[in-house]
Formats: sequence, C-alpha cells, structure tokens
Amino acid sequence: MSDNDQAHIQEHIKVYLTVFGALAVLTVVTVLASYLDVSSTEAIFLALAIATVKASLVAGYFMHLITERQTIIYILCLTFFFFLVCMFLPLITHTDHTAL
Repeated sequence: MSDNDQAHIQEHIKVYLTVFGALAVLTVVTVLASYLDVSSTEAIFLALAIATVKASLVAGYFMHLITERQTIIYILCLTFFFFLVCMFLPLITHTDHTAL
C-alpha cells in the first residue's frame, strides 16, 4: 500500500470520526432539549429539527449519499419535502382545532 493510499484512508477515518462526534453531541443536545420547559408543539419541532440534522449526517456520510449524482439528490430532496408535509400536517390541523 502506498503512502498516498494510507493518507486517503486516514482522511476518510477523520471524516467518519468527526461525523460520529457530531452525532454524539446532537444526541446530548436532544436529551438536554427534553428537559426544556416548552410547549409540546415547540418540543416536537425542536426534536424533529435535531433528528433531521442527525439523519442528514448519517445519510450523507455513512450511506455515502453526499457523493451521489444530482438526480439522486433531487429525488431525496423531494422525498424529504413530502416527509415534512406528512410530519407537520397533523400539527397544523391540531393547532387549527385548538384555536377554535
């Protein structure tokens, strides 16, 4: 194995460890956020926001989607958009019914 290959592997290991550290920090942030005194709607929004960042890190780096072609990125973005619609639609209807 050449020195160039070894350096390339070390670079990938550094990226994976950095992403792992970010996921660990975000997990601690999630636990700390559960102790905040906020309404349930705000808590759900905060939890979904943190989970979205964590899922993006996992999909991008551990599933190697960050280097995929543009078409796959567009499909993933469209899927993510519909996921958000499906997740926030009950919150919107719940908020509308409680306001009446």
